Amino acid sequence: MPGLARALTRRVSGSAAGAVHRGATSQDILDTAAMLLARAAIDAAKADLERAAAAAAALADAHRGTLMIGRTLLQQAIPVTFGVVAAGWLAGLDAAIDGLTRARETRLAVQFGGAAGTLASLDGHGTRVKALFADELGLPDPPLPWHTERLRVIDVAVAMARVTAALSKVARDVTLLSQTEVAEVSEGAGTESPDGGVSVPRRGGSSAMPNKVNPVAAVAILGCAKQVPGLLATLVASAEQEHQRAAGAWHAEWQPFGDVLRLAGSAAAWGSDLLGGLQVDTAKMAANLAVAGGFPMAERVTALLRNVLGGPQAHDLVASAAARSTSSGLPLRDVLLASPGLEERLKETGITADQIEAALDPAGYLGASDDFVSAALEAHHAHAHERPRTHQHPHRGEGETP
Repeated sequence: MPGLARALTRRVSGSAAGAVHRGATSQDILDTAAMLLARAAIDAAKADLERAAAAAAALADAHRGTLMIGRTLLQQAIPVTFGVVAAGWLAGLDAAIDGLTRARETRLAVQFGGAAGTLASLDGHGTRVKALFADELGLPDPPLPWHTERLRVIDVAVAMARVTAALSKVARDVTLLSQTEVAEVSEGAGTESPDGGVSVPRRGGSSAMPNKVNPVAAVAILGCAKQVPGLLATLVASAEQEHQRAAGAWHAEWQPFGDVLRLAGSAAAWGSDLLGGLQVDTAKMAANLAVAGGFPMAERVTALLRNVLGGPQAHDLVASAAARSTSSGLPLRDVLLASPGLEERLKETGITADQIEAALDPAGYLGASDDFVSAALEAHHAHAHERPRTHQHPHRGEGETP
């Protein structure tokens, strides 16, 4: 900063040269620069997240009735819809966007306090100069300098960490759903023919295996997201700062804070790309659900039989039937109806084979999935309408460089 101040002073003529850097200290310049960078990074990340959220909303609406197998602990569970999966992605992205908005509106601030946070060298005009400085830069004017009160830095970093957290959920799901053995979604890699000959994958290819098309956007997001928690921990640890100027802790913020901004911005850009071009294979989803052989409906069948046999007996009967179905290769329905003594008990209670059949239909066991999709879309559209779409400096027109 001393070198910069001297360089700037040489470019100012006359008595005005004495005003260069007057009242300020090096931390005022660097902290304010960090806030300006954060503002630009938030705006860029938010724009990309809004595009990603719009794509997730379109997927949720288009696939609200697309059946697929749900998975818990990486094992097959009960049926869900891809629409409700995309709605879950959407809710996380919307929450991350709201966090960015709050950080931009409430946690950015100019830094101007001078040598020890009193602006003593400005002869009683410190607060007025601070306000003018804030207005010139379009940053909020805080009540007092925050040289060793670092929650603003942490809060901005947390908002960015929420971005990578929301996107990492999407990216991890995509990597799992795009596995060769699952193949329910894929990234829109496209093709190109640089030599006018055979078209080749535009991205995601392997240098060793020409057949591969890797989920490169999802992988890039995860690569960004995994670095952020450690950087955030460094910023939190650096909040302990001595007296009126820290010896080392403030300096330790510089690299991790910039890295968090960069990584979150990169992840958001990849997220927009990923969701904007995501390919959904509904036929493969249906096939994977059919291969499950009725097992995902065991919970529903158990609930039906509970009224006949009681809870524990119904659970044990269906578990035994599932084991026999697996070992024999017979459909779960056939094994269930052939269970000793069950037919007589069903007749006693009026439950028919058709009801067992209906209980094994995954389309009839989606619960509130459609309601959840509608609720997520309504919340998304309401928030999108309320959020400010652009941010302009009051002294600049659109498109002008700051």
